[in-house]
Amino acid sequence: MRHIHLVCGVLALVAFAASGQVMLRHVPPMHLLGDDVRLMYRSRHIYLLGSGIANVQLGLYVVPRRNSWERAFQYAGSMLLLAAPMLLGLAFVVETGHGMNRTWRSARGLQAMLGGTLLHFVAAVRREDA
Repeated sequence: MRHIHLVCGVLALVAFAASGQVMLRHVPPMHLLGDDVRLMYRSRHIYLLGSGIANVQLGLYVVPRRNSWERAFQYAGSMLLLAAPMLLGLAFVVETGHGMNRTWRSARGLQAMLGGTLLHFVAAVRREDA
């Protein structure tokens, strides 16, 4: 699972760099767009960065847990965190030109990031018996 997170994270960071180039070369220039559309581009751009960093971090540092319920939480969290860059990349491509309308992809991508992070956190926290 670590390798999948690492590859997905690096691909998300490449998509982040590519989305920056899209914004740099956008026609008409970004500063001529309305505030809502410009906000959509920038926020989706930053969301890609966040999902890429989260996946790279898991790819470098996650250690499979011994208990089956902890592994199940890790697996579920990993699935959510792997889905997040795909949803957020799609959101950058599809949602940005529409302003604040039809933003379900980015909302689901951010929810996947939060849910995956929380599931990994729950799996990692151990209660020590005193």
